[in-house]
Amino acid sequence: LSLVTDAFSRKIMGYELSNEMKATDVVKALDMTISNRQYRHYAIHHSDRGLQYCSAVYQAALQKGDIRASMTDGYDCYQNALAERINGILKQEFLLSACSTLNELKQLVEESIFIYNELRPHLSLGMKTPNQVHKKDQQQTLLV
Repeated sequence: LSLVTDAFSRKIMGYELSNEMKATDVVKALDMTISNRQYRHYAIHHSDRGLQYCSAVYQAALQKGDIRASMTDGYDCYQNALAERINGILKQEFLLSACSTLNELKQLVEESIFIYNELRPHLSLGMKTPNQVHKKDQQQTLLV
């Protein structure tokens, strides 16, 4: 499961589920993020140093989306704490059922991300959902 998350609102903006971890798969999550993007803040994409994120195809997709790349210094999970936290929430709270097929798992992931973004309040967001915070930030941006 490849996820792209807005660090400010914690909203999962794009995702792609596949049975591999190819650069083209993570580009699909990035493409979903770019198509869902509703404002044009200066954007930075932070990731670990996985081969798919270091690949020329992924770096070209970032450049095309006018997004600056940022990567961890090494393989220290604390340098990518937000991603690790969201992965943990999805695994521990939502993705609890065993699925028989990839399509079944895709449906479960889609439902889980909807609940995470739209219904699950976060203590770190003042008990608001990621989407509530994201929409508020977007409205404030439009006023500036």
